[in-house]
Formats: sequence, structure tokens, C-alpha cells
Amino acid sequence: MRQKLYSVIIAGGRGTRFWPLSRSRKPKQLLKLFGPKTLLDETAERVLSLGGSDRTLIVTVAEQLTAVRKELSALPRKNFLAEPEGKNTAPCIGLAALEVIGRDPDAVMIILPADHWVSDVPAFRRTLKAAAELAARHDRLVTIGIQPAYPETGYGYIVRGKPLTSDGTSDAYHVKRFKEKPDTKIARQLLRQGSLWNAGIFAWKASTLLALIERYQPAIHKSLEKIARAAGGKSLATPAPRLGSVIAREYKKMPSISIDHAILERAGGEGRVLTVPGQFGWSDVGSWAAVHQMSPRDTDGNAANGNWLGIDSKECLIHAPDRLVVLLGMRNAFIVDTPDALLVGDLKRSQEVRDLVDALNKRGQRSYTIDETGSRR
Repeated sequence: MRQKLYSVIIAGGRGTRFWPLSRSRKPKQLLKLFGPKTLLDETAERVLSLGGSDRTLIVTVAEQLTAVRKELSALPRKNFLAEPEGKNTAPCIGLAALEVIGRDPDAVMIILPADHWVSDVPAFRRTLKAAAELAARHDRLVTIGIQPAYPETGYGYIVRGKPLTSDGTSDAYHVKRFKEKPDTKIARQLLRQGSLWNAGIFAWKASTLLALIERYQPAIHKSLEKIARAAGGKSLATPAPRLGSVIAREYKKMPSISIDHAILERAGGEGRVLTVPGQFGWSDVGSWAAVHQMSPRDTDGNAANGNWLGIDSKECLIHAPDRLVVLLGMRNAFIVDTPDALLVGDLKRSQEVRDLVDALNKRGQRSYTIDETGSRR
């Protein structure tokens, strides 16, 4: 499997959920939220042993390419693909499939986001290998499902169908359907049915995906065909000016749509999608509240990074690496201090941080959302 397995890391986030620490040019995957390494670096380390550095590809947006290359400088430069603009995951993964199939027509791709957290790396790798082998053997789309710990309303769910085999020789299931971010009542029902969280981690042959894009998303397929013709059999990672202009032009034509909506939901209805349950300690690290829950906490439930003092303050998250932050009588709050912006909020509302970024942009204060320090410094 090693000779035909590629890991494709999607690293093009916009940097909205972890503002003010993250910005559009320094998004979540380039943050060090849990230690000395960025989430992107940790993700790459988890998959390097599967296909080696030559078969670990990174897809990012053009404005983040330099920073991403710097972060993963050990990878060959030919392994970095740059989208001219973000168009959600379907065009992004389609572009990666073109690159993979150009290198090996029979290759299996593992697709995974750059900004997730995993605690049991050996179990994670075993699950990915099992998914890749299923994709190669059965010519199916395979998605990793996470065994839910509670009725989460912020995740999508995979509703399992029948087992792939009746003799118990495979821990894989047919996918009956997908359910996007349910309310609490529906989430509890899904748990009782044995449904799984949708982690956004997939495995399939590049050729299989491109065939299904042609079937279900003809507009995307048409643009990908034009890009492939312009490449003329050469890598998409270091495009010549003409190829770069073709990619930019065709990207503008593509719809902004997720791979789930574009392909998986339709293919699942035709029995083309399998799921493999995974238990390896996983989180998509979707908010400051998630960082609080996953970080070491003191006896009052406070998690901190930096110089701080708390008096009668409980269940708070503090990020203050540069100057002293003092809390008095605070409960369930998060405080994020950066050189040009300070954010104080209710941990229960940390998902709304992206709304703050939108509000700043609408007020004409984009300098606070573009890079780490702002244009005034």
C-alpha cells in the first residue's frame, strides 16, 4: 500500500474561529494551541509514515502558501498546491486528485484537515490504513466516523447502514445517509441509532473521485479537465504562468461546495460510500471552548497560556503570552490578548467569534483580521 498511498492535507482555513490570535494570513492550522508545534505540523507528523514525505501533499490558498511552506520546510516544494481562492473542499480535493492521478493512476488518497487534534496516533494510523485498504479493494469512497462521546450539535453525523461483511471480518459499514449539525433532540436519537461523528477524513482512489465528480458535478469536472490539459502532464504544484492563469480562471467558474454535499451525499444514496469507526481521541478544535476543554486545568478549572493571575475566577481560558492579565470574579470566560487586539467573551458563545471577524470586516477594520500584528504596527 505504501507505494500507492498519498496523504493530502487540506490547509486553507480563513482564520476566523480563533481571532484575534488567528488571522487570514495566520489561520488556525498555523497556531500552537497545545504545545510547541502548530496544528499543521502535528497533522503532517501523524501521516508521514503512511506514504513518506514524497507522498504527503499540502493544499492551501495562495496567500498562505509561503507560511505553510515555511512551516513544513522538510517536504519537497513540489508537494504544495496553491488554490487561487478558497472554494470549499470539493474543488480543493478535486485539484489534489488531479495531482495524485498524474503521479500514479492507481493511487489511493487519504484526505484530512490540517487543524484537528488526535490523542492516540498509533490508533489513528491503523484506522487510516484500514480505510485506504478498503478504498483500494472495493473501489468505494470511505469516510472515517468517530464514536460519539455525547450528543454534539456542532458536528455532522454519519448514519450507519449494514456491515460490509456478514461474517465480522471487516469493521466497515455502508453509509445510509449523512445528517448535518442536528439539534440536541435529533443528536440524542442519532447516538441511540449508533451513528458516528463525521470527522471530514476520507480515503478513496483518485480515479474513483474524479469519475464521480464528472458524474455529479459536471461544472467542476469541466474546469478540472481544462486545468489538466493546460498542465500537459506536469505537476500542478509549480505552475508556469500560463497554467497559473488557467487555474485562476477555472477556479472562478467552480461552485463553492463541500465534498460532502457535492459527492458523498449523492454517492451514499447509491451504495458507494463506506464508513470505518475510529476511536483515537479526536476533536476538530472548533472553538476556544474546545481548547479550554482539551487543555490542562487548575483546581478551579482555569486553563492558561502566559502571565496571568486569577482571584475568585473559575472555568476560564486565558491566552496572554506578552503581558500580565488579571481576572477578578470571572466565570466561564475566555481572554485572548495579542499585540493589537484583546478579546474577552463568554466561553459558551465562543462559536460566535467568526461573527466578530465579519463585523470588523464590514466596519472597514480589515487590518485587524488580515495578519498577526495589524497594519498599524
